[in-house]
Amino acid sequence: MCGKIIVIEGTDCSGKQTQSTLLEEKLKEKGKKCIRFGFPMYDTPTGKIVGGPYLGNPLISPGFFPEGADKVDPHIACLYYAADRKYNMNRILPYLNEGYYVILDRYTTSNLAHQGSKIHDREERFLMYQWIDKLEYWLLQLPKPDQTIFLHMPYQYSLELKKNREVLDEHEKSSEHLKNAEESYIELSELYNWKRIECVRDGKIRDVEDINQEILDYLEICDE
Repeated sequence: MCGKIIVIEGTDCSGKQTQSTLLEEKLKEKGKKCIRFGFPMYDTPTGKIVGGPYLGNPLISPGFFPEGADKVDPHIACLYYAADRKYNMNRILPYLNEGYYVILDRYTTSNLAHQGSKIHDREERFLMYQWIDKLEYWLLQLPKPDQTIFLHMPYQYSLELKKNREVLDEHEKSSEHLKNAEESYIELSELYNWKRIECVRDGKIRDVEDINQEILDYLEICDE
């Protein structure tokens, strides 16, 4: 494969979809071959399983797990997300083989953060990270990202921004889960050396274009 995978990750309300969409537009303006995908792919069979039976998104179907998605054993939950990526990888690989920049709004990195956050013992959580890494990259042979960009929106700001959302899934409804996920994201960004971009500066949420320019500047340095 001669293309590159750029993953846009982030805590809740960090603007992953906004930034990945804008990044696609900006790279195309620069003459780059570029395409964007988002995981889970809710319009596909596996994505619908994640969105409905697991996450309980009311726009898809009620959740099947009575304990709630945030309480499901992380080893079980990981399999649903990993299956969605494996099932839909045939939509992505042709672009990588043709030399495209493939921008992914969430990827295996989301499994690491959200499912790892369910484990509170640090050593056990690290083992979970390794288990997910082995599952997705070795057993399922998913391609590894070339660059992972982590958008950090502090938990307190996420709570305020989330008030404007009309539809929430089981993860988004759980404040405890989102707070734990933020801690895991920060831990993972240091462990895996992700590019961390702060969405808040001097107590104010940064402008979308300002954040996007930082992403572009970083990617240009990586390509040099």
